[in-house]
Amino acid sequence: MDAVIALVAGLLFGAGLLLSGMANPANVLGFLDVADAWNPALAFVMAGAIGVALPAFAWARRLPKALNGQPIDLPPRAALTAVTPRLVAGSVVFGVGWGLVGLCPGPALVLLGLGGGGWREAATFVLAMAGGLLVGLRWGRGGLGSSGAGPVERGAGLG
Repeated sequence: MDAVIALVAGLLFGAGLLLSGMANPANVLGFLDVADAWNPALAFVMAGAIGVALPAFAWARRLPKALNGQPIDLPPRAALTAVTPRLVAGSVVFGVGWGLVGLCPGPALVLLGLGGGGWREAATFVLAMAGGLLVGLRWGRGGLGSSGAGPVERGAGLG
């Protein structure tokens, strides 16, 4: 059942990216081009996402379990405000990649799944993302920002 919920959530997210035009790298690059032909569409999408996420997370914090019966494991509020060297480094890498090609993981996977125009760029991005994930997992096993306590726990530092 969890796989079905994950599939439906992923399809809903992908449909939202397509409907909002955010799977199109030109729209993202247009938002980042504040000096020339600025496209504010991404700001409206972000505001809409925040408007949906804030009440949803507030509601989820009050629930004893998720709707599928699994325990809810949200990070404590203090962890959400901690600025670490690893967070800064990851943000810089993400921002540079986003600014260079106009893709981040969600839209890249949507474009790859569609197989139409832009799939080669999306495939290159997904391969680079996978390589970066492997480097990040290795880095987390004793590198910057790690306690060096051993392997990264499942899902730690990935979200």
